[in-house]
Amino acid sequence: MTTAAMTTARTTAARRVGALALALIMVQLVVRAVLVIWGNFYWDDLILMGRASTYPILSWDFLGYSHDGHFMPAAFLVAGLTTALAPVQWWLPALTLVVLQAVASLAVWRMIRILAPRAGGWALAALGFYLFVPMTVSAYVWWAAGLNTLPMQAAMAVVVGNAVALVRDRPDPVRSRRLLIGAVAAFVVGLLFFEKSLFILPVAFVAAVLALRSRSSARWDDEADYRSSPLSQAFLRARPLWLILGGVFVVWAAVFLATSTATAGVHSIGQTAHLVWRSINNAIVPSFTGGPWVWERWTPSPPMGFPSVWMIVLGWVVLAAAIAITVRRRRGVALIWFFALLYAVAAQIPVMWNRSSGNTALELAQTMRYLPDTALVLAIALALIAAAPPNVGAHTAGPSQPDRRTAIAAAVAGAAFLVSAVTATMSFGQSWRDDPTGDYLRTARASLASMDGKTMFDQPVPLEVLLPVAYPNNMISHVFGRLRERPDFGKVTDELKVLNPEGRLVAGAVSPVRTFEPSRGSCAKPGIDDLTRLPLSGPLIDWQWTVGFSYCADRAGTVELRLEGGDPVEVPVRSGLHAAYVQLDGHGTELRIRPVTPGLRLHTGDGRVGAPVMAEAAP
Repeated sequence: MTTAAMTTARTTAARRVGALALALIMVQLVVRAVLVIWGNFYWDDLILMGRASTYPILSWDFLGYSHDGHFMPAAFLVAGLTTALAPVQWWLPALTLVVLQAVASLAVWRMIRILAPRAGGWALAALGFYLFVPMTVSAYVWWAAGLNTLPMQAAMAVVVGNAVALVRDRPDPVRSRRLLIGAVAAFVVGLLFFEKSLFILPVAFVAAVLALRSRSSARWDDEADYRSSPLSQAFLRARPLWLILGGVFVVWAAVFLATSTATAGVHSIGQTAHLVWRSINNAIVPSFTGGPWVWERWTPSPPMGFPSVWMIVLGWVVLAAAIAITVRRRRGVALIWFFALLYAVAAQIPVMWNRSSGNTALELAQTMRYLPDTALVLAIALALIAAAPPNVGAHTAGPSQPDRRTAIAAAVAGAAFLVSAVTATMSFGQSWRDDPTGDYLRTARASLASMDGKTMFDQPVPLEVLLPVAYPNNMISHVFGRLRERPDFGKVTDELKVLNPEGRLVAGAVSPVRTFEPSRGSCAKPGIDDLTRLPLSGPLIDWQWTVGFSYCADRAGTVELRLEGGDPVEVPVRSGLHAAYVQLDGHGTELRIRPVTPGLRLHTGDGRVGAPVMAEAAP
């Protein structure tokens, strides 16, 4: 075959591989679009929305907040802008997830083509693993997690690809400058979304060393000038890149440690070890077979994967077989596997340490939401293995027959993995959609719109939606604060309405934790014309209490109510017989009431002090 014919054949093959890669990415995006259509807001999403409703979006209080130990100003910015543009509407967050996934997938394919430019089908295998392995699904559908991990994946792919191109290909100065700027920009963007992007630097450097090593005949134990070793050359050929990324790394790590609360709380080395092992054995290893197929959800927790024992065993067998075959057939692969598996283990340690209190269930590791970057590192390893040169003498037979058998076996294994992974993904999606949050938010949004211009008391969302540990972001004034059509959340109203657990607006009442008798006088002759103390049926602890009572006033005006230890609240009253509901802070054994409007007199009927509840549930 002539040189021109060989070039044409390679170009045609490259185009075919590129078309297949784009087809795989499109399939992945269709599957991911289905997942977000099935999904909705969940847990931390509401916290991001709540903070976006409380603070100015461009303020440091919002962007620099340490959320559950994470420092993620860009993620907060996207969440804030999304909340401002489409408050409590899932379509826009869903769109951001699909777009970010598309960016990450395209960046990964570009990286694979740089790492393994002539790998062909093996490059597609590395891409397919990243696109469909279940390790990336859990963090994708959860908006708050996706805003962290998807930009990190895209940034890691860009930095690794650019670093390898700089080190291995030794491009001209113009392209070198572009690769340098692109890598630094991607690294900074990744850090702005997720502090875990700090891991990108060591991953990129190791990938560059391994890629350079596969192109040379040098070995780690060769007695040669250390300056010509892959380790030294990887640093020297891209020294500006490593110095800049190292400086950014140090500065960002210092900022993270100064602002984060990640290490707060009680930790256990033993619990950390158990969580790391559970993550490896019950999450990472079954993913090599495309599992797990079974997901269970204990609301309000996210779905957890429960692989069968046979799937775990098969996962270990697949991993062992892949290592044995590739080490035998390709040179330098053992070191690639070592670093990939080292990352898979080491990356779990800080995460599980931060979650290692005695009350943490081991099933946390089976949610798999901490594994997307591990999936990408494994894809990088597969691409490096695909690019590794064959071992001399690895094949004893002719080249065509083993290659054909290998290709057929790989195609069958790839198809089986794809079917298994899509099955696991759809099973996860069905479990993920079993959540009351979306229905509650839709119903509550419509209910609150009907109260536009009126006053309503604040109340927490149901426990199934967000637990009180998220206070005050579990309050409806925070979750729905950016809605344009909603009630004013205040401390005084003459019509008590509450949201029931389904989000419907219903009549409210005050639970009778304490009661008080009618004041002196009557509606015909009101007796309250100055400070009056109404004895309660028992003492109150220091808390926020809701007071509900009927009254009749001889004119419109204002009265002041107060509990001991709390601030007074002014309550507008109308002439005639009406009801009032007031929220007061304080404690004590009496309710103090005083007319503010000169000449105003009123009479109060039976009253209650307690919490706002649904009228049908009030005794």
